[in-house]
Amino acid sequence: MKHILIIDDDLHIGSMLEELLTREGYQVSRAYSGTEALLAVSARRPDLVLLDLMLPGLSGEEVLPQIKNIPVIILSAKAAVDGKVALLLGGAADYMTKPFDTRELLARIAVALRNAPPSGPTLSYGGLRLDAASRTAAVSGRQVHLTRTEYAILKLLLQNPSQVIAKSVLLDRISADTPDCTESSLKIHVSNLRKKLREADGKDYIEAVWGIGFKLREE
Repeated sequence: MKHILIIDDDLHIGSMLEELLTREGYQVSRAYSGTEALLAVSARRPDLVLLDLMLPGLSGEEVLPQIKNIPVIILSAKAAVDGKVALLLGGAADYMTKPFDTRELLARIAVALRNAPPSGPTLSYGGLRLDAASRTAAVSGRQVHLTRTEYAILKLLLQNPSQVIAKSVLLDRISADTPDCTESSLKIHVSNLRKKLREADGKDYIEAVWGIGFKLREE
């Protein structure tokens, strides 16, 4: 689920945007000032930012250059062409003048997310390699197709290679990306993941710890 941060001190517009985006399946958070926005970005990196320019404290123009490698769509009542050009050249992915059509905004959000630069670390363990930028997995050099839930499970295990991850913790940590995964279906998802990894090079990378959860096997 893609996460969008709305930075706007107008409560009415912010609430309208939050309702619209939530209805479209996005996860939404909000900030009401420039300073709060930078704290929100550092605390939890969003996939896209909707940024108003007239903010209390730091202005949108001051906030924009401090948001790195995240697509930013400017939403502003300022309509001067020179200002739009400067912000687009300064790093904004797009610029929409208020008032705007919500259908057009959703289309521009979809395009910005599709064109967003990849980000995120590469995780590896033995023959396993997970590229968080492209959300792909490989075993001994062979790419393995994973479902969204399988990818989230493997990512969490690779982030904690020496730990046993309890089932409850696993479900909680992957819930944002895989809300359809339940306690009753978790075992099936892990079983399918183990099978796919084992078929790639014959090794069993994941082991079940009876009564607790799952961990990566010792190398």
